[in-house]
Amino acid sequence: MNHPIFQTVSLLVLSNIFMTFAWYSHLRNLNDKPWWIAAFASWGIALLEYLLQVPANRVGYTVLSLAQLKIIQEVITLLVFVPFAVFYMKAPIKLDFLWAALCMVGAVYFIFRGNA
Repeated sequence: MNHPIFQTVSLLVLSNIFMTFAWYSHLRNLNDKPWWIAAFASWGIALLEYLLQVPANRVGYTVLSLAQLKIIQEVITLLVFVPFAVFYMKAPIKLDFLWAALCMVGAVYFIFRGNA
């Protein structure tokens, strides 16, 4: 599919996977290393994130408002973060994840219900 929204969401999902690993995986994998090693490793991963995120936002901005792009990014962040936290970081599943998701549904509703 070449629709701009599909392209945007696909790129943002991939970007967010890299972002989540850049921000948090060092807590599990490099916690015994100096902080600057974790920072450089995270920056390397973050470069891959930006190589996907910048084109995603450029494509998305052709059909979505800035506010809509931001809310889509936040929803994707939550959708990526919860499985990452539970399966990769071994964090316990919490009911708060559901409440956060419901808040995001509200944000999506309000930002997409009219012209943003």
